[in-house]
Amino acid sequence: MHFHTRLIPTALASCMVLLAFSTECLAQKPAGNPVVEQFPDSPQPQIAMADLPRATSAIEEDQAAQQTAPVSTPAQSSSSAPAPAAQTDAEKSAHEKAEEQLKQQEKQRVMGVMATFNTTTNRDALPLSSGQKYRLFIKSATDPWPFLLAGVVGGIGQAENSNPEWGQGMQGYAKRLGAGYSDYFIGNFFGNAVLPAWWHEDPRYFQKGTGSPTKRILWAAASTVWCRRDNGSWGPNYANVVGNFVGVSIARAYYPTSDRTVTGTIQDGITVSAEGIVGAEVIEFWPDLVRHHKRKKAEKLARLQALKDAQDTAQHAGQSAPGSSQHEEQKK
Repeated sequence: MHFHTRLIPTALASCMVLLAFSTECLAQKPAGNPVVEQFPDSPQPQIAMADLPRATSAIEEDQAAQQTAPVSTPAQSSSSAPAPAAQTDAEKSAHEKAEEQLKQQEKQRVMGVMATFNTTTNRDALPLSSGQKYRLFIKSATDPWPFLLAGVVGGIGQAENSNPEWGQGMQGYAKRLGAGYSDYFIGNFFGNAVLPAWWHEDPRYFQKGTGSPTKRILWAAASTVWCRRDNGSWGPNYANVVGNFVGVSIARAYYPTSDRTVTGTIQDGITVSAEGIVGAEVIEFWPDLVRHHKRKKAEKLARLQALKDAQDTAQHAGQSAPGSSQHEEQKK
């Protein structure tokens, strides 16, 4: 579809250029001297030698005027229309604004470690283009956080001896580490890039941030199966659900034969979706925990400062009390 959409304006532009070129060539081509059949008895015009230079200069001026005359072409008249240019500028400004919002998202982290690039607090955030969705996925997949997470999951699997066919030692840990990161990469590739771009769904989590805790908990849990679309409406999150099951299905290729079952694939798909719910809950309430910690810290500092001020005031009042110095001299 994109090929035909680009081919039609290219062909029209080529036709206009050829038409303009042929018109200009015709305008610049000097008119040839017509062949006039002369009869023997016809009288020949006599031109005075004195008038010959003036006639020649007049002919040359006419040819120069024809060559320098501007040629009006359909391409020039069509390019002066302001409506398409205004529409292009509006689309460009919207894309640039979405790019600025995306750059702000790429700085978000929980506890300074957990990357939350696929989260936005702006409920009116502009939709992402297909290229921006792929770039957001690459930014998330190449961040140190998924490697750290895969390392922790691999260590837990090593301690529990999950998939005993992989064995122990560095070789067994390397297999578990590689499998954990591959699960993350494949699932997010389909769930946050390919399918959202194909089905015009937004792969980001739109943080609620306000309301009762119950509503916010339900909002975060529903994000696994409910999402915002590029046109601003809300609907089922097909990309996330299908992407989770596609990822675990592909993962069967590098897992042991004992895990290559339909039941195991379904269970893993549900587990990945549940992990997404837990992650959404953490992202939703993490700002509240940060604000609560900052408020408690500020209150503690205020109490310490008030206690210090009270001690300073009491000490100053004791030193400046009348008769205190005389009473000390009498004791001496």
